[in-house]
Amino acid sequence: MPYSELVKNFNKIRRYMRDFYVYGFKSREDFDAKSTRTYDDERRRIESWLSDYMQFRQTTDGKIVSISIDSRSGKHNPFYKAWKTKSFTDGDITLHFLLMDILAETTPSISEATSTETASCGLTLAEILERIDDYLSEFPGSRTFDESTVRKKLKEYQQEGIVLSEKKGKTVFYCRAQEPVRIDPQALHFFSEVAPLGVIGAYCADKQEKEDSLFTFKHHYITSAMDSEILCMIFDAITRKNFVSVKTFVAKEKGERDVLLVPLQVRVSVQSGRQHLMAYSYRSRSITTIRIDHIDTVKPGGVCEEFDQYRKTLEVMSPHIWGVSTRSMTGMKMEHVEFTVYYSDEETFIHNRLIREKRFGTVEMLDKNHSRFSVDVYDSSELIPWIRTFIGRLTDVKFSNRIHNEKFQSDIRKMYALYGIEEDEPADAKKNADVKNTDVKNTDAEKPDVKNTDAVKPDMKKGGEPS
Repeated sequence: MPYSELVKNFNKIRRYMRDFYVYGFKSREDFDAKSTRTYDDERRRIESWLSDYMQFRQTTDGKIVSISIDSRSGKHNPFYKAWKTKSFTDGDITLHFLLMDILAETTPSISEATSTETASCGLTLAEILERIDDYLSEFPGSRTFDESTVRKKLKEYQQEGIVLSEKKGKTVFYCRAQEPVRIDPQALHFFSEVAPLGVIGAYCADKQEKEDSLFTFKHHYITSAMDSEILCMIFDAITRKNFVSVKTFVAKEKGERDVLLVPLQVRVSVQSGRQHLMAYSYRSRSITTIRIDHIDTVKPGGVCEEFDQYRKTLEVMSPHIWGVSTRSMTGMKMEHVEFTVYYSDEETFIHNRLIREKRFGTVEMLDKNHSRFSVDVYDSSELIPWIRTFIGRLTDVKFSNRIHNEKFQSDIRKMYALYGIEEDEPADAKKNADVKNTDVKNTDAEKPDVKNTDAVKPDMKKGGEPS
């Protein structure tokens, strides 16, 4: 089959783009999904979209391909190009431009038309077919379109909002929808680069006059663009209060898993740009978290009658979810964390930083040079990267989870060894980096119980309705 730059199913190459180009740790020899020829075809296809951002490096394992983007020179997400490469047939493209040209003569206000204004306010299917034949008659040997094909295409365009229709009696009239109102181009540029589903802004910007963006981003999280279709279906399910069946890729098992969920919320990390789905899982009968980039497909289901109940449960849990994790690895219902930092008289900005970044935690100023932070969370491991940013100022750290406490102490000892600091040296040699190996009792805070529900697991095989 000849190589083509266009794709019919975007999901086919999403994981390939991520593993080989974004992460940049695989070579041609690691591609074991299909034949090496498939690898070469996919590589050429992606390079046709992203050739300006490709880089190569030679290792002992082979040639490694990856994407490198400098936000100072590239202001737009290059992955949006992949969404504009959907394949089509000769008939698709021919019928599209025929319909757009024929319906361009109609006005969009067909709802205001009277029976005597039919000719100027809309066209019937029969009239459209007649005009299509008139167009094609000018080209010898051209193909023809039957009534069923044109009707299906008009219905598809109605669902997309490209075409409007109105039924009068037994007759349906069609016309082109109004062109969208012009949006400020800078607003579109900003939306397309920072918002979930920013590809919508990129599409809108393509329909307007080109204007250079005024925005440059220090932290530009672009890889989520590849998950736009998945995210769109999740948002639609949340809006409709539907349950969904999702197929997730499990890296450790090198396989896929089907999970029945009720999508409740999407959380986006401001540190990494990574997107997570917060959902009720029928398998675990609890609120769970799934990374959006681990989802391969989403199949919509019916309405979940308990949606509001699950959403309320998530709202109650939110004041104890530091990031996205809703459970402890040790099975503890809640974990307590507290630490104390030291700062000089001229460094009160450290206390202000604690106030600014505490989320739902508590900050207490012990004296003019010490402040204490404390919080109760479901998973205290999510705080460790943030706590590490205060190393050099920490005078005391306490975890109720002994595993996390020991892990943090171990990291400190390794750091001492790396910098040649002996643990039995005087305190001033450690520059206030001494961390006490102290545990605190587990908090009595309870986790909301969503297991005692009478909800019945939906059956996706029976029309998407709960069984």
